[in-house]
Amino acid sequence: MLKTLKDGDIWLVAQPDHGLLAGYLAAHWGNARFQRPGGYAGVSDPERLRAETIFAVAQHDNGWWEWDAAPDLGDDGLPLGLAEVLKNQQAGMDRWRCGLSRFPRSPYVNLLLSGHAHWLYAISALPDPDPAFTHPLFWKGSPGKLYPGSREAPLQFIAELAELRAQWMETLRADPATAAWIDAESLQPHLRLLQVCDGLSLALCSA
Repeated sequence: MLKTLKDGDIWLVAQPDHGLLAGYLAAHWGNARFQRPGGYAGVSDPERLRAETIFAVAQHDNGWWEWDAAPDLGDDGLPLGLAEVLKNQQAGMDRWRCGLSRFPRSPYVNLLLSGHAHWLYAISALPDPDPAFTHPLFWKGSPGKLYPGSREAPLQFIAELAELRAQWMETLRADPATAAWIDAESLQPHLRLLQVCDGLSLALCSA
């Protein structure tokens, strides 16, 4: 739950709703000067890839559905805010596991979601994460404030994600219609787009 004070009012935005806004931004991304999703590299069906990407962006926080439907409450009687909830490191990873099991027939969607999760944890767990994939949340602040705890559990989770990603990539590679989707020149811009749309949506939905 995104929870913020704005002009004297409490704003509460459910994580899945924030995700839908991110998907709306992705659906309107692109113009005469830069590409829409699906068009970053030569694929046989860019519109299908665009639709899969937009859906992934819109559903990137679907693992929060159950929590936001019955949220834990704080001392103020309101749902806990995002930063408060993320203090429970293991519960956060379990939400990702739940979200990644939601769409078993959509390997590309899961590939983008798991990539998003990877880079959220990599910033604090890996010794030299690629700055190109740094989430906007961390452009000014320390990852430790949002993801407190030891590095051991995130490293294990990153390894778990790597195994799942390898399986989804193998499935996509085996289909001539989707094999090019996992090429770096196509996949990486979509991962970065998810990060940016997520960051923009968070800014619009909170302080």
